Amino acid sequence: MEWIAHCDGSAVPNPGRMAYGAVLVSPAGERFTLSCATHRIGCNNEAELVALLAMLAELERHGARAAVVFTDNSVLVAQLGDGADAPPAIARLADLFAEARHALACFDRVRLQWVPRHRNQEADALARAAQGLAPKSTALPRSRRAIKARRRSG
Repeated sequence: MEWIAHCDGSAVPNPGRMAYGAVLVSPAGERFTLSCATHRIGCNNEAELVALLAMLAELERHGARAAVVFTDNSVLVAQLGDGADAPPAIARLADLFAEARHALACFDRVRLQWVPRHRNQEADALARAAQGLAPKSTALPRSRRAIKARRRSG
């Protein structure tokens, strides 16, 4: 039985103070959340890795053996996903990527899946809340056609 998890990291400014948020849903539908500010300074990709590691530790604590993990960070998916042709790791973050690979190996199966930012809003809001920041706007990007139509009508 797979868990569903969303994670997001935040570095404000970028680089800056890091925080993370995560939402975990058990196969039975139980929801758990994480929202934590760290005492570390780092870039957005580092914050995303810290979020992933914290979320994996929480999944393990709940006894999860398999999970689908959603993130809006394409670097994580490229570096840690199933693809064998991942680009070279960011040298400064090599130790964190190695730690994440080790944590992922503790599960029977974890699938990392990229999602657009607007589909990861709750995890993002939890990361921002840990820093005392309001959630980002939930408005979806508008298509060019919708923008042009609005200009003509207004």
